[in-house]
Amino acid sequence: MISARTALARSWRLTLACWRRRTKPTMDERDFYQILGVDRTAGKDEVKRAYRKAALRYHPDRNPDDAAAEERFKEAAEAYSVLGDEEKRSNYDRFGEAGLRGGQAFNADIFADFSDIVGDLFGFGGAFGGMGRSQRASPGQGTSIRIQLGIDLSEAISGAEKQISVRRHVACEVCGQSGSESGTAPTVCGQCGGSGAVQQRHGFLAIAHPCAACSGTGRTVSDPCRICRGDGRVEDNSELSVRVPAGIDTGSRLLLRGEGSAGLRGSVAGDLEVLIAVSEHPVFARRGKDLFTRVAVSFPMAALGGTVDVPTLDEESAMLSIPAGVQGGEVFEIRGRGVPPVNGGRRGSLRVAVQVVTPSRLSSEQRALLEQLHKITEEPELKDGADSWWDHLLNLVS
Repeated sequence: MISARTALARSWRLTLACWRRRTKPTMDERDFYQILGVDRTAGKDEVKRAYRKAALRYHPDRNPDDAAAEERFKEAAEAYSVLGDEEKRSNYDRFGEAGLRGGQAFNADIFADFSDIVGDLFGFGGAFGGMGRSQRASPGQGTSIRIQLGIDLSEAISGAEKQISVRRHVACEVCGQSGSESGTAPTVCGQCGGSGAVQQRHGFLAIAHPCAACSGTGRTVSDPCRICRGDGRVEDNSELSVRVPAGIDTGSRLLLRGEGSAGLRGSVAGDLEVLIAVSEHPVFARRGKDLFTRVAVSFPMAALGGTVDVPTLDEESAMLSIPAGVQGGEVFEIRGRGVPPVNGGRRGSLRVAVQVVTPSRLSSEQRALLEQLHKITEEPELKDGADSWWDHLLNLVS
């Protein structure tokens, strides 16, 4: 396992290598926007996200003995040092790399971002001793949990209240999360002074590590609770109620803050993330805010017209007017009977494909009438490009 110190040192060496390369004239102009994969109109936050993504992807510690990845890492750092600074970016946009000669290679932001990146790689933050601006989770923080919740299409349309079972740590009720036996209390950790972290200096860098003596909580327990054994939490199968909003779809995530595992000895609890999976429906298909279904129409109704009752996922069905001469595969729209948006607004439509059903069994009277009709009916002509109703429906969905 590569140490955080090694990762920081390598990142620092690569950053200096970028600076040395930047101070030397080059024959070939590079496109810093292309290197980070952003448009020239990209904002500062978008540029920063692109840089972090590239740096994490191509960091040498994730790609050992890969010279190409190391070169991409250097290019990303160099590109961000320019595009992340308004003045340098302005000069670069006007004059190209020629407008960057002799300037300061990197600003403080890139060092803060290196701190965050190394934290992402090794699970801690603030590696540059205060230069990084983002704060990582406490080592004693409870674990976040992700589960999948299956619902049917009708629940996705109307919303539902679902019960879920979660295996997680919960607060120990005996010691009140303190981790100490009754009549005693935790004491301030003598190793870290209650901060939960210890710092080690390496030159001008100060790297923070979770305190091993107190597991990063800042408190130590001399007389641990007999139930939780000093953790301040116990395992439990919890039953929780989750409100599923109307209009939700497969892939949507519901985040329940603080409903993950309880933290160590009163530390912050983790979150519970619920991933939604909507099952397929035998009658309806969904595409965004629209629902699709089909309705059977008899041969006489297709010729003469009429009305049919269309099933919906609401409590009431809908009436659809069928015009005379309708063809199989024609699709009609019923507005406002589709999917409601999660954040409010107008509902989508219910699109109904007509399937003309030809009878396979005829009574003698029906056969006689159809034979008379056949004698006076002209032979139909096949229309070019005529698709089946299912092909037509699939085209609408896609």
